[in-house]
Amino acid sequence: MTTTKPWLNAYPPGTRWDAPLRTTALTAVLDEAVARWPERTALRFEGAALSYAQLDAACDRFARALARLGVRPGSHVGLYLPNTPHYVIGFFAALRAGATVVNYSPLDAGAVLAHKIEDSRTDLILTLDVPELAGRMRGFLDSTRLATLVLGVVDDFLPAAATARAPADEPDARCFRFAELMAAEAAAEAQGVAGLPVLPTRVADLQALAVLQYTGGTTGHPKGAMLTHANLSSALAQLREIWLHGGLVAEGEERFLVVLPLFHIYSLVANMLLGLSLGAELTLHQRFETQSAVDTIAGQRISVFFGVPTIFVALATHETLTREQLASLKFCNSGGAPIAIESYRRFVDKAQCRLLEGWGMTETCGLGTLSTGYGEHPIGSAGVPVPRADVRFLDLQTGQEVPLGEKGELCIRGPNVMAGYWQRPDATAESCTADGYLRTGDVGYMTRDGVVYLVDRTKDMLICGGFNVYPRNIEEAIYRHPSVEEVIVIGIPDAYRGQSPKAFVKLKAGASPLSLDDLRAFLKDHLGKHEMPSALELREALPKTPVGKLSKKELHAEVAQGAVAVVA
Repeated sequence: MTTTKPWLNAYPPGTRWDAPLRTTALTAVLDEAVARWPERTALRFEGAALSYAQLDAACDRFARALARLGVRPGSHVGLYLPNTPHYVIGFFAALRAGATVVNYSPLDAGAVLAHKIEDSRTDLILTLDVPELAGRMRGFLDSTRLATLVLGVVDDFLPAAATARAPADEPDARCFRFAELMAAEAAAEAQGVAGLPVLPTRVADLQALAVLQYTGGTTGHPKGAMLTHANLSSALAQLREIWLHGGLVAEGEERFLVVLPLFHIYSLVANMLLGLSLGAELTLHQRFETQSAVDTIAGQRISVFFGVPTIFVALATHETLTREQLASLKFCNSGGAPIAIESYRRFVDKAQCRLLEGWGMTETCGLGTLSTGYGEHPIGSAGVPVPRADVRFLDLQTGQEVPLGEKGELCIRGPNVMAGYWQRPDATAESCTADGYLRTGDVGYMTRDGVVYLVDRTKDMLICGGFNVYPRNIEEAIYRHPSVEEVIVIGIPDAYRGQSPKAFVKLKAGASPLSLDDLRAFLKDHLGKHEMPSALELREALPKTPVGKLSKKELHAEVAQGAVAVVA
């Protein structure tokens, strides 16, 4: 049984599952990096660079600006931003002002944004003054509790543009310009301490709420996962115990390319918190573009790159990518969703770069299991439990723990697991077992060596004619077809079997059309008859989440609305 912790031998020499994890206020992550590497570049963005000392000064100035705007300990400050320096500054400034950060996705629908503003009690939001961001948020000033907007622009950090910009004429007194607030605080600094607001002490209650991170909300409104300073700093310590103490990364040497959005928990922890704790140089891209990413990796000698499966599919199929362009990479990590084995092999064979994998979710600060980088990585696995995290698998019907090798629902307990759902004690109680394990909804198993494999989500599992069918198994098989670039399999109503799997496929550029009969003939050696897709639909593009994960939610909605044909 998993109570024996069979994964202990998978750790690199010198690292321990039972290692003491350092928990701290998140503000200390930046404070300590500034003290150690003040002149090292912290952020690069569109040709501009900020050293750790400059980043520190900017965070202090914006924290004071927030205090003048009424932000106090207990306030909730929203960040509605792509990957620009505003995000990093806004995050640490809000914490220095004693507030909680609430992350907002630029891809959220209007109704979801309104729900998050009201539910989270957000009164101030930092965003960019572009129509798709500020244009949407301005409407919420009159229709929700939102009281204040701070508006940045992309060239706030480009010296030539910043010095040439005239003060903006802002007709709405509830809107403030980021650059003008920062300039006012710089002027106040020059006048001396008397004109500066007093910020709360940097030593926070480690059980205080640091980040309110909303779940994806596959059904109903999304819920806010309460992530404390202790939760998030524990997740950071777990990463450092394996990758830093295990020798995969080094302090003061790394260069990260950050294309995953920082408002997502995976990127927030793995890119921003880990990167800053290492004194790394973070190059921010607002979105993933294959050629731009390749040029940056090659030109800036990027050493660490975090992505999601669709990114590694794009890189593997990029015609001009060479091994030499990725030679500086120590490793890449794929997270957010399982990567198909064929996609994994295509990337590694082409790039000759180590690709690690892991599993986590919003409720676990994006971390739960991880490839350690030590020894051979079992392809298609989610790695082993991180330090101080205990994992077990429970039978889907009985709730009893299953033996090693048998499938069940992954349940996890550890210091990185959330404090609960914001204002939802009912949902918190439903998500936990009687002895305090978080029920994740992921179905998988653990090998005798302690390696975790995930096969699907409990909500995605299909029951076809009485058989349990896992869409991920079907997707893995379809990815073997040489014409397939991306695939999503969902269940559709079937008058005879109850449910049947349907495959939505994006073909590779130049590939010949694929029929259902052709696909089924290809799959006959890879799937059982009960797993065979009963329908196939070719699409130019498949829906994705804000971080680029393939998304089933939109396809399920199409089925519910009758837009997708069902089996008669």
